[in-house]
Amino acid sequence: MGTSAQLVGALRRSLNVVAHPHMRDRVELTRLAEEHAALRRVATLVARGAAPQNLLAVVAEEVARVVNVGSVSIARYEADGTATELASFSDRGELFHVGTHWLLDGTNVLAEVRETGQPARINDHSRLEGMIAQTVRRHGIHSTVGIPIIVAGRLWGAMVVSSAELEPLPETTEARLADFTELVATAIANAESRAELDASRARIVSTADATRRRIERDLHDGTQQRLVSLALELRAAQDAVPAELHEHRATLARAAEGLTSVLDELREIARGIHPAILAEGGLGPALKTLARRSAVPVELDLRAELRLPEGIEVAAYYVVSEALTNAAKYARASTVHVAVEARDELVRVSVRDDGQGGADPAHGSGLLGLKDRVEAMGGTMSFQSPPGAGTSLHVALPLEDPTTETQQSRERISSL
Repeated sequence: MGTSAQLVGALRRSLNVVAHPHMRDRVELTRLAEEHAALRRVATLVARGAAPQNLLAVVAEEVARVVNVGSVSIARYEADGTATELASFSDRGELFHVGTHWLLDGTNVLAEVRETGQPARINDHSRLEGMIAQTVRRHGIHSTVGIPIIVAGRLWGAMVVSSAELEPLPETTEARLADFTELVATAIANAESRAELDASRARIVSTADATRRRIERDLHDGTQQRLVSLALELRAAQDAVPAELHEHRATLARAAEGLTSVLDELREIARGIHPAILAEGGLGPALKTLARRSAVPVELDLRAELRLPEGIEVAAYYVVSEALTNAAKYARASTVHVAVEARDELVRVSVRDDGQGGADPAHGSGLLGLKDRVEAMGGTMSFQSPPGAGTSLHVALPLEDPTTETQQSRERISSL
């Protein structure tokens, strides 16, 4: 999302200088080369989708080295008027602790950047007041420069570089930091977009499951009950017909049997839409029911809690159901082993059969749809089916609620 264009722009700006080497000495050319290399390393991380918390730490270190300052920190502005330290690097050890909440009182570059949305600098902190000014003086810092980080048109935070030298930071500092903050902003925007997409996918799955559950309940409480009543009325009418009216009794008997068959089919359809036992008893009883109904013998190993979050139970159920269906239809297996375990904030589901293997998920097995469901829940799915060695399906689902609101997702992305 603009990473390549930003890097090219930064390189072109600097190459305008490199094109006229007589205007710069060798030291300046070396500095430019180091800055280009640092920008390329950061841009590569952004393009690869590196986690923002990891990227920020790398950026702080790269900036400290190429700009030649004693310390670099990256902070995010909060709604309550404070700022949170997300990344920090110093050649004298950690000066500003990650996770610190700064009060933006007094005079400091973080407060000025927040107020103006523009770069800010302070060359002398000796007479300034406030929490940040006191901390800066305690660490022997003389000058600071802050650059805003703008994400999708909004002021997200700031990068602050600090120097203990008596001389103020060079006038070129703001311009040199701008390319790094643009890359940081791109990484954060990309991560937020991914979080919004994941939250949207999870909401779609959750809404679909709720709809399926409602349809199943309506079928059970409405249509099925009505069919049961009609079947009983037919049986009563059949019993009331005189014995000598054989044809009438036989007609009513066929109608009652047909109605019972339709009722059984409707129950199967309702169970496929959403298994009532899953909502009533949880994953354990639902999987035991699947095992009993399976055409292939099933060995169950359930080590999960009695009840799990509803979305997790539904996803795990359909994973096992689809795997058992495939084993019965295609695998020619004699046994299927199913294991469910909840540990380390994850629910792990594995289904393994001793069949002929060689299965391809792309060929209509239903596993592609399951993969979409699992990934929408924030989980992962792996599939192995070497010819002649059976088929294994492994799923890991996070226990946290996958339908968390987008704003909370953004906060988790940025938090350390």
